Amino acid sequence: MNSDTLVASLVIAGLLALLIALIIQLMLRGWRRRAERQAELIGTLPEIPGQVGPATITTAGIYVGCTMAPAWSQRITVGDVGYRSKAVLTRHHEGILVQRTGAQPIWIPAESISGIRTEHVVAGKVAARDGILAIRWRLPSGVKIDTGFRANNRDEYKGWLQSWPEGVAK
Repeated sequence: MNSDTLVASLVIAGLLALLIALIIQLMLRGWRRRAERQAELIGTLPEIPGQVGPATITTAGIYVGCTMAPAWSQRITVGDVGYRSKAVLTRHHEGILVQRTGAQPIWIPAESISGIRTEHVVAGKVAARDGILAIRWRLPSGVKIDTGFRANNRDEYKGWLQSWPEGVAK
């Protein structure tokens, strides 16, 4: 390779690196701005009660994220709610606990839940037909959201769907 070709290659590589850095910066700025807009709507998440009854169903898998209901693509980015992580979903008489790895747990009070169903897409995560368990519930601020969870064993969804009288989201 001659020196002119080397210089041209280095210039192109440098410009490409700057372009990639700019795109990443713009994506992060968009994520932060969305979180700022949603913060007022979302408010604070419900606190985990001091005592909860025994778990009736426990399922391991991936917490997919939360979206504004019914828009499956409008991901909630406030705090650490927008980050996917390994999680364990447990059903208690008082509600549902999403214990996430590396993030704060999410408590979904039973009286806030309007339905549990399966979906093929939530928060931009696409799964096989009915591969994501979606829980629709109302935040203390009054906003309805969907929380998505992809179980390691999808056969466990049947127990979740039967555990709630409503069965299907309203």
